[in-house]
Amino acid sequence: MTRFAAPIAEQIWDMKYRFKEADGTPIDLSVEDSWRRIARALAEVEKKPAVWEEKFYSALEDFQYLPAGRITAGAGTARSVTLFNCFVMGTIPDSMSGIFDMLKEAALTMQQGGGIGYDFSTIRPKGAHVAGVAADASGPLSFMDVWDAMCRTIMSAGSRRGAMMATMRCDHPDVEHFISAKADSARLRMFNLSVLVTDPFMEAVKADGSWDLQFDGKVYHTVKARDLWNKIMKATYDYAEPGVIFIDRINKANNLSYIEQISATNPCGEQPLPPYGACLLGSINLARLVDTPFETGAEIPEAKLDELVALAVRMMDNVVDASNFPLPQQAEEARNKRRIGLGVTGLADALLMMGLRYGSEEAAAQTEKWLKRIARASYLASVELAKEKGAFPLFDAEKFLASGNMLQMDDDVREAIRTHGIRNALLTSIAPTGTISLYAGNVSSGIEPVFAYAYTRKVLQKDGTRTEEEVVDYAVQMWRDKFGDVELPDYFVNAQTLAPLDHVRMQAAAQKWIDSSISKTINCPEDISFEGFKSVYMEAYETGCKGCTTYRPNDVTGSVLSVSEKTEKTPAETPAVVTESEGGGAEVVYMSEPLDRPQSLEGHTYKLKWPDSEHAIYLTINDIIVGGHRRPFEVFINSKNMEHYAWTVALTRMISAVFRRGGDVSFVVEELKAVFDPRGGAWVQGKYIPSILAAIGGVIEKHLVATGFLEGEGKGLKADPTAKVVGLDAPRGKACPSCGQFSMMMVEGCMTCSSCGHSKCG
Repeated sequence: MTRFAAPIAEQIWDMKYRFKEADGTPIDLSVEDSWRRIARALAEVEKKPAVWEEKFYSALEDFQYLPAGRITAGAGTARSVTLFNCFVMGTIPDSMSGIFDMLKEAALTMQQGGGIGYDFSTIRPKGAHVAGVAADASGPLSFMDVWDAMCRTIMSAGSRRGAMMATMRCDHPDVEHFISAKADSARLRMFNLSVLVTDPFMEAVKADGSWDLQFDGKVYHTVKARDLWNKIMKATYDYAEPGVIFIDRINKANNLSYIEQISATNPCGEQPLPPYGACLLGSINLARLVDTPFETGAEIPEAKLDELVALAVRMMDNVVDASNFPLPQQAEEARNKRRIGLGVTGLADALLMMGLRYGSEEAAAQTEKWLKRIARASYLASVELAKEKGAFPLFDAEKFLASGNMLQMDDDVREAIRTHGIRNALLTSIAPTGTISLYAGNVSSGIEPVFAYAYTRKVLQKDGTRTEEEVVDYAVQMWRDKFGDVELPDYFVNAQTLAPLDHVRMQAAAQKWIDSSISKTINCPEDISFEGFKSVYMEAYETGCKGCTTYRPNDVTGSVLSVSEKTEKTPAETPAVVTESEGGGAEVVYMSEPLDRPQSLEGHTYKLKWPDSEHAIYLTINDIIVGGHRRPFEVFINSKNMEHYAWTVALTRMISAVFRRGGDVSFVVEELKAVFDPRGGAWVQGKYIPSILAAIGGVIEKHLVATGFLEGEGKGLKADPTAKVVGLDAPRGKACPSCGQFSMMMVEGCMTCSSCGHSKCG
């Protein structure tokens, strides 16, 4: 009997979390081996490791407690990786040497697999005077470009790109440039962006007052607060960034407000952290804890929840001592405060099992009840650890009890902390759980609603073929097993059908008892009005949220993957589909199978002469006409230089295979142009090209612009109408850069592939 509830769960475990030799030979022969490895590693710091190993195993068993991916993949492997998921780096000095010292620290952190956050508000604005040199400052965005380039060159542990968050205060003179940075789709691709919004700014917005943009005491501009707010809103309405972080609320609610100031978060926003702050993450799987699901009296037993939370807190506290850290400052910060981020996943599924409609007042009340119980149990477990192992080194009872979330905590918990201290300064956070939720049997992710009841994914087999399999939500499968294939009750709702304010209600209910923050996406319909869209953010502010992230599908962000309960299969005899373009321009065509090659194709051949190379490279790009529009079909890359033979053949085959699948293939250009050669690039026609592969990407981009497929250099598709696939009624998501499936969707503030679990945020 397998422990996995679905085939995709076992596949995710094998790809992401299974411990293997360097050659791919499995060391973990079963998921029980993985649980044992993690339990043993985290029990090693205990005085009685054998006793705690068994208890930790019992918490991990059957996916009840889910440590975050870094812990699940790295604990007990003896590999030089960090078990911490997220870091906020040190304050960036406003000097050239200080800035590049920070860049080095970021590279070292990302090399070990950590996502990082930075506040770029400390860098003087563009055009400001620089003392001692005859030049003006280039501004924070120019240095963000440098960070972005660095991130492209570093692969995080587990072959995952590092993720970065950049924040900027709403009163920085360059904030308007920051807001509009993502209008260029090729810029800052490795960053998530968020504006740090203050309470005085929000009051000025409501009062339609003026707002000073200033740096180091000097006012550079004065604008209308409402105009600046509208610019933030219009940017995220159009291309989903920047996010909004209510920074004053974060600092006021911080248990450590007496010793630290926060100005940045980790990449997905659930961990506001001080300079060199680090946090580890883990989730209680509520979907596995409901007794008598779908029956009268269904509930999560409080004693069962309390016991699991206590074990999870102890395991996470042990990670602080068991983990490597990229930098000594991060180790010191973590051990001085012993922050942990225990959250939940499977919330929506658990609500369904109790007959509650996600987004309703009743569901919000139940969510608040569960999370208060988890908060109480977490704090009391940390008190017990303090009795045994000591409080966190910077604990001050009176200051701690007068800070942040402690002001609303129950009297018995406050008294216990006053008497015995507490081991961990902060304990709760709700992180993105997309991949670990798939691993746990496709439970609903974090506190998000069910994204899709069921969908079909294509799975790559060892012989190169693809098979189709249905992926069913955990609660839906449980319903089917219990009642058969009957119509789902009306309280089964999903992310696409919910009203945006229902999302906000759930986020606000959860935030009340979360001492850090929450990673959550508020899905908005494409046709929501701009005024309606703005009201979502204002409601989030007024109801106590610490931040707000929305996703509105459109031509820039792409359609959200949407599927029905019973998805029709594409007929085998229908290998391709043509969509009509609205207003002309590029055509986005999605193929269920690769197109066959016609007898003849139109194309162009380009000569690429790379400096210091004896032989030129010749690129032939052939196009196909689909729906009256021209799109790339294949590439041939040739050179007389035999040193180039293997990689040019490989590149020819790979790019051609991608082109023949259809869809938005502009990412091929973006990925090639992002390749940096550590030996150095070259200047070609007055422009620095970082590698020969980047030069090839530039040639392909030039061709796609000339044929009308791309809007222009560094830009996306000329037009991106909603695609419709023959035999499938639902629009598809964007193509995944990892597996190629059209399954990218916005979940918990991050573009995530539902087929392979690939996530932009690492």
